[in-house]
Amino acid sequence: MFLRRAVIAAGGSAVALFAAVSVGKSGDDLVSLWPHVHPGRWDRNWDYREPMSLINLNDLKGCTEKDREDKLTKCDAKVSRHIYLIRHGQYNDADCESERTLTGKGREQADLTGQRLATLANEGINFNGIVYSSLTRSTETADIISRRLPGIKMCSSNLLHEGAPTRPVPPESRWRPDLDYFKDGPRIEAAFRKYIHRADPEQTKDSYEIIVCHDNVIRYFVCRALQLPPDGWLRMSLYHGSITKMVVYSNGDVSLITLGDAGYMPPGKLSGA
Repeated sequence: MFLRRAVIAAGGSAVALFAAVSVGKSGDDLVSLWPHVHPGRWDRNWDYREPMSLINLNDLKGCTEKDREDKLTKCDAKVSRHIYLIRHGQYNDADCESERTLTGKGREQADLTGQRLATLANEGINFNGIVYSSLTRSTETADIISRRLPGIKMCSSNLLHEGAPTRPVPPESRWRPDLDYFKDGPRIEAAFRKYIHRADPEQTKDSYEIIVCHDNVIRYFVCRALQLPPDGWLRMSLYHGSITKMVVYSNGDVSLITLGDAGYMPPGKLSGA
């Protein structure tokens, strides 16, 4: 049994960030900014949270088969993580970051989203906290939402800033320098690894977590979590203030429950998609 689990763990595709960079003259062979993905084949150890990735193998030397299995079992996730990814509200497109504040409509969108989440809380969902991008538009959105969820824990993150995760396929009409992807990609990938994964072994109850960030970041997270080609992130569109929900189950499976849900907003309040 121990050897079987070791082989399964080792068989997961090793995710190496930006293993190769090749610069060519056309969009098809420009900078490759993404770890290799195997479409159609699910990597059970995609988040490196399989027990064999959480234990020091030296600690297993000299153990009996039962002791090994007991140590590995303790490293199993036991519950699910319900992750609510919220796109910020409509904002003023200014040159200066401090002036990229929410518009009046953007503030209304954030409040409507807060009301929707408050309704879920009233129906029994206990939200554990809000993590939000520290950019102005996301900070304001998170603040407005938090007013509808009194006492909720708040935490900002620079990793969740907007950016260009990887060159999209098909190519976008607006050209971006290769340097944009080279700089933004590793940070957004780091955000994914930090915030999207199965529960820690010590977690005993399902968690319900809110992440307020940006369009590109959310779309990239969805592709990564579902193990779809990450260069397809631009094929999706999300409304301002919309809710995208994913569940990461204890066995590492992932389900996308909603993508860009804004059905709780009146048509006149929609924007961004």
